[in-house]
Amino acid sequence: MQPLSSAAPDAFDGIDFVLTDLDDTVTLDGRLPAASYAALEALEAAGKKVVIVTGRPAGWCDLMARFFPVAAVVGENGAFYFRYDRIARAMHRVYQRTDAERARDRRQLEAIFAGIAASTPGIALSADQPYRISDIAVDFCEDVARLDDHVIAQIVRRFEQGGATAKVSSIHVNAWIGDFSKLEMSLRLLAQEFAVDAKSALDRVVYVGDSPNDEPMFAHFRHTVGVANLRPFLAALSARPAWITREPGGNGFAEVAAQLLKV
Repeated sequence: MQPLSSAAPDAFDGIDFVLTDLDDTVTLDGRLPAASYAALEALEAAGKKVVIVTGRPAGWCDLMARFFPVAAVVGENGAFYFRYDRIARAMHRVYQRTDAERARDRRQLEAIFAGIAASTPGIALSADQPYRISDIAVDFCEDVARLDDHVIAQIVRRFEQGGATAKVSSIHVNAWIGDFSKLEMSLRLLAQEFAVDAKSALDRVVYVGDSPNDEPMFAHFRHTVGVANLRPFLAALSARPAWITREPGGNGFAEVAAQLLKV
């Protein structure tokens, strides 16, 4: 892993797609800074297709796909992707699970969470839970006092014991039923919407992230960048990004855009 500032001028030649996490990668301290939004607009103007890959809920993803200068959004850790066709004024929605499966999954997840909550004082679902369709998000620091690491690990373990997949982001424990991931849905999106196969994606995609739940993306893609706030998690990562920015969050994302656009 090298400082992004040391990258050769041609290090990102051939990159057409910028896949990026949202929280603490495009955002900074819980807000969307002007620098990162300007970076999104500059990338779009240069013909780069930005795809937000996030654990955030369907309700948020619909808004981002419509109003942000992005090509698509992968949401709820790979449960779906949304792509807004601005010419046809139509939203393309692709889901990993059927309506019936999602309803059954929700009952199972709620039962697991009820058991965890009964024995774990102080935990709460995320404020964006009402806008989710596939997963459950347990807040451990966004709108609550930060939970201890051992409590976070216990929450993950309890979901897994109940038959769910659970991942830790920078703010939530996300849990879902089914065999899907950010990586799987991102590759599906690239293939179905942009005719980019998995092999070609290795040369045409850069991924930007900030936390351990981005590790599968760091491991898969050839061109990867961590924003500076990833540093505290590096010891826990077996797959690290190729580059790391000087600045955290959205300011680091702006560094990535500047490198891609050679400005």
